[in-house]
Amino acid sequence: MSDSGTLIIGNCQAGVQLASTLRELGDTNPIVLVGEEPHAPYQRPPLSKAFLKGEATADSLTFRTHEFYRDHDIELVPRERIVSLTRTAAGGVAVAESGREFPFARLALTTGAVPRQIPFEGSELEGVSYLRTATDAAVLEQKLRAAENVVVVGGGFIGLEVAAGARASGKTVTVLEAAPRLVGRAVSEQTSAFYLQAHRRRGTTVILEARVVRFTGEHDRVTGVQLADGAVIPADVVLIGVGVVPRTELAEQLGLAVDNGITVDARALTSDGVTVAAGDCANLPNPSVTPGGIDRVRLESVQNAVEQAKVAAATLLGRGADYQTVPWFWSDQADLKLQIAGLSGGHDEVVLRGDPDSEKFSVLYYRAGELIAADCVNRPLDFIAVRGALHHGQTVPPAVAGDTSVALKKLVSPAPALAQKVLTT
Repeated sequence: MSDSGTLIIGNCQAGVQLASTLRELGDTNPIVLVGEEPHAPYQRPPLSKAFLKGEATADSLTFRTHEFYRDHDIELVPRERIVSLTRTAAGGVAVAESGREFPFARLALTTGAVPRQIPFEGSELEGVSYLRTATDAAVLEQKLRAAENVVVVGGGFIGLEVAAGARASGKTVTVLEAAPRLVGRAVSEQTSAFYLQAHRRRGTTVILEARVVRFTGEHDRVTGVQLADGAVIPADVVLIGVGVVPRTELAEQLGLAVDNGITVDARALTSDGVTVAAGDCANLPNPSVTPGGIDRVRLESVQNAVEQAKVAAATLLGRGADYQTVPWFWSDQADLKLQIAGLSGGHDEVVLRGDPDSEKFSVLYYRAGELIAADCVNRPLDFIAVRGALHHGQTVPPAVAGDTSVALKKLVSPAPALAQKVLTT
């Protein structure tokens, strides 16, 4: 690689988007996209759903063909783990575990995140799994195929998606959540309560405030999960899904600011003023167009990876603009599709729209009387309406938001504070 080019470390969604955007913006300098996995960059969200059902493979989930990288002169380097970074007057040099060196003029970190590890006794037993990569998913898929009893430790989105798929295939499934409710950091109490009942209706056992003590086993294979009360839940497969940790080790080597991710500004610039970072590894100013709420966030979503990477690419070319958008997320659990628009942090009011027992409803979040976010379960039109309203600085008055006899888009009205923020940014 020429030392005049861009090195992107992390061949994930953000990394591919960053490289593609550089070319779209007219950059003709060398681009190298390097990653640890043996696969070409691929979509991660289907790993906990379609992949485990045997409906997708790593190849079918790839973002781009090999011809795309060739035609756009993007050098894709798999199976190389960067272990050290050194800055020079011309840019810097990255050194891989293999000893291979990658000189660069510009550097982008899209290093992603890794599953949070909990050192339970028995974690080394065969059958205990984490899920992050296509390799993880392939191993888990084979284990699930032969399993009868599946235990998921962690009631977050990934854990519930895997639990729903395993239950749909006839497995006996138990979800163990240490908190008092499911997905507690991401959704309202109403949405949490709904998912608890929905999974139980489908035959999954869910135990809240569960304290896992250890994994039991025979002949080096897991056979159960022991709880603090002495109960042992039978398990042929255990999936640990208790969140992820951003990969910041390379940023720390460069002396970059790190705080629950690599600290970046609204243009995706790190604290050194020259390196950019994007995706799951980056802690950024809240990009939500709604005023107030939390100041900084680390967003684990496809939408954020794509949009922030576009900003990072423009910044590398000296064309940076502040990243501001309506964050959105989704989770498919069996036949339940949850779509989230906006960030609900700092809300002071919620409005329930629809009946959770019908498995079609939305929860709208408000701050100071203005709409800031929504959880929409099997109500895609509500999701579209809220996302559009937030984007255009509009709201839905809470007094009428619960009226399901009227389409939500017809209830949208101007929100002075939101509109002012949109107009001035």
